[in-house]
Amino acid sequence: MSTKYSGNLELIEALISGDSKAYTFLVDTYHHKLCIYAYSLINDEKAAEDIVQNVFIRTWKKRNRLKSDFEIRSFLYKSVYNEFIDEYRKQKLVVPLEKKYIDALTTMVENEDDHALEAKIKLVKRAIQNLPPKCREIFMLSKHDGLTNLEIAEYKQVSIKSVEAHITKAFSILRQSIREEMPQVLFLIFKSLKKDPHTSRSV
Repeated sequence: MSTKYSGNLELIEALISGDSKAYTFLVDTYHHKLCIYAYSLINDEKAAEDIVQNVFIRTWKKRNRLKSDFEIRSFLYKSVYNEFIDEYRKQKLVVPLEKKYIDALTTMVENEDDHALEAKIKLVKRAIQNLPPKCREIFMLSKHDGLTNLEIAEYKQVSIKSVEAHITKAFSILRQSIREEMPQVLFLIFKSLKKDPHTSRSV
């Protein structure tokens, strides 16, 4: 990868001038990380690739609108985020708490290195796997399968209080294992935290 455009201003000026090498440098530098970010939002590899491709194409087509005081990295992440929100809104309404997780995720990813987000997701998944078996089963029925506490209680033939206790215990254990940014990472994995009071209290 060329290091010719080491400065933000130099890169933006080259893009504005129509330097195709600057565009290649931009794609080479940010494509992989933006795909990771887009995938973490939409959980669909092809859709993530499409989002990132659209962002790069739009950036090139509208390069004359770039300004020298832009931070190109933040601009690209925000563009991916906006593209995702546009697609997401076509499917369902983004509620305020859900948007709060997405905004926090955007800030988190912008400040991480290429593999930090993947590492955090793996850490959370490993922590979930290490939950006590019954606790993990009920937690997954709630977060992964989207069952209500009443549906879980009926399915497992236990009381609702027992279901609530297992879910509360799961969150308590996870908070001890993963102290920072747990709600945002859980949101990436399950996309259902907006319904859960346990995580809303921890944000």
